[in-house]
Amino acid sequence: MREAKAVRETKETKIEVYINLDGSGSYQVETPVGFMNHMLETFSKHSGFDLKVYAQGDVHVSHHHTVEDVGIVIGEAFEKALGDKRGISRFGYSIIPMDEALVLSSVDISGRPLFFYEDLNLRGKITDFDFELIWEFFKGFALSSKSTLHMRVISGRILHHVAEACFKSFARTLKDATLVRGVDLPSTKGAI
Repeated sequence: MREAKAVRETKETKIEVYINLDGSGSYQVETPVGFMNHMLETFSKHSGFDLKVYAQGDVHVSHHHTVEDVGIVIGEAFEKALGDKRGISRFGYSIIPMDEALVLSSVDISGRPLFFYEDLNLRGKITDFDFELIWEFFKGFALSSKSTLHMRVISGRILHHVAEACFKSFARTLKDATLVRGVDLPSTKGAI
């Protein structure tokens, strides 16, 4: 099984993550950010990855540190769980609608960390969650997992729908990219 744990502890946060890329989409998520819990549960269900996330953070200051660090630690666990990456598809993409929202995401599990994001300059709050923290989560994941991740909001007005479409698109993209299709390393360089 391709599974791993990762932990991060700073003066701002304490995060523990377990991920199983060959799971069934079961999850146990406990963070102090309610909307983040909902998004991580959605991610687990639609990726088929088993996910356990336990997070504490200085949410009295802002949700920023907790959301970003959860992205970082999930990325670290994801990268560990992939092992030597032999046989994986490596690339994945998905375009997912949620009512009026439409989101495209694409990943290259390349060993070259990069995050590119466009969201129509949507800003505001989903309950007490700042929508722009979506960017921080995915950036943290992309850089710590050493992946190239592109995400583009094509349309959308209701921030909850846009955010949920982002996480569903991300989930399906990673599911496709991690599928095992052979035994070779998917690179002409001989390394990822």
